[in-house]
Amino acid sequence: MAKMWAGRTSGVTDSIADDFNSSIHFDCKMYKQDITGSMAHAAMLGAKGIIAKAEADALIDGLQGILEDLNSGALAFDFSCEDIHMFVEQVLTQRLGDVGKKLHTARSRNDQVALDLRMYLRSEIDEITALVKDVLDAILEQAEKNKGVIMPGYTHLQRAQPILFSHHLMAYAMMLLRDLDRLADCRKRMNISPIGCCALAGTTYDTDRRFEAAQLGFDGIAMNSIDGVSDRDFCLELISAIATLMMHLSRFSEEIILWASWEFKFIELSDAYTTGSSIMPQKKNPDMAELVRGKTGRVYGDLMALLTTLKGLPLAYNKDMQEDKEAVFDAVETVKMCLKVFAPMLATMTAKPENMKKAAQGGFINATDLADYLVKKGMPFRSAYKISGQIVARCIAEGKVLETLPLESYREFSDLFENDLYADIDMLTCVEKRISEGGTSQASVEAQIAYVKECLA
Repeated sequence: MAKMWAGRTSGVTDSIADDFNSSIHFDCKMYKQDITGSMAHAAMLGAKGIIAKAEADALIDGLQGILEDLNSGALAFDFSCEDIHMFVEQVLTQRLGDVGKKLHTARSRNDQVALDLRMYLRSEIDEITALVKDVLDAILEQAEKNKGVIMPGYTHLQRAQPILFSHHLMAYAMMLLRDLDRLADCRKRMNISPIGCCALAGTTYDTDRRFEAAQLGFDGIAMNSIDGVSDRDFCLELISAIATLMMHLSRFSEEIILWASWEFKFIELSDAYTTGSSIMPQKKNPDMAELVRGKTGRVYGDLMALLTTLKGLPLAYNKDMQEDKEAVFDAVETVKMCLKVFAPMLATMTAKPENMKKAAQGGFINATDLADYLVKKGMPFRSAYKISGQIVARCIAEGKVLETLPLESYREFSDLFENDLYADIDMLTCVEKRISEGGTSQASVEAQIAYVKECLA
């Protein structure tokens, strides 16, 4: 079939080349944006007298009919068309005749696809943002449900100091708040209209680019027509923001996987978000968390693919840029799928407070507080540090923890030890003494929860 761009050439391509060149299989998902953008373009052409007002109205009505038919399923995509733009224009011309051919006046597929992509990704950012907020809601719910639950905090994956489980969860809330900021920042720069840049040099018609931009909800227009059609920074920014978001989900997934293991047993995941083994009947596998962790690498690949595609392109548009969509579409769909499963997986997770506290005690993570006790009694810190280490070694040798070692044993190391020692090294006391802003005390964690709620509101 001859193409709508036939003229300089016959418009007939080899079937293999045709398939290779075609993008409608993946850019058809932008049909709503393509049609909406075309309606605004037709309105502008009519308002500026570039085409007759009646013709503009006919184009808008025709486009509205195509949109309704695609939404209802009455019209199916013709995958022999090169792209979504050609498909819509072809159907419009079939329905309206020569009037349909006037739609493409004063624009190019170059600025048209840039417009569609910005509009499509703008709405996808809004959906991703809502899904991130769902995960934040689940974190807040778990943090409030488990107030006062003590767990070991880790460095180097070694037990370090006692913290509240809710404090640990709120660390991820802060990460996700930054992700929301990145998405909003990306959306702001994305919301600039390229329509009217045409192929690269603008147009000889007296168009009103700002009218179209306003009709489509953009904050402004691309101020350089070459940049307008060749800019894909917004795609890179979005995939980069998604990659960072996926990295945060992956880190959280890694901890969930560890916590759900028999070695930790800090939490139990709902059966709805785990799987079993085909041969080992005792298994309860955290497959959803593992898949989120695995799919993070996939999104990283999308980012590297697009960076590599764009790195050597001369201005302005090149067909290489058709490769932008599959990468950014995949990243968007992947993060949405992960967020949709992550929020309910987290919301239905059950904490195991006794196991967490037992691990905290067994890790001697109140040893710093033991040293601080001696310092407050007048001993130099380095001396207190050494004695605390020796006491930990004694506990390990005798199968005790700091809370159960008798006072007479403590006094073998220093006469400064008194009965008030045990209150000072109690795990809850250790947590509550961390009164610095952002720390692990209950009051601090409650302030963090309030802060996140305020940001979401």
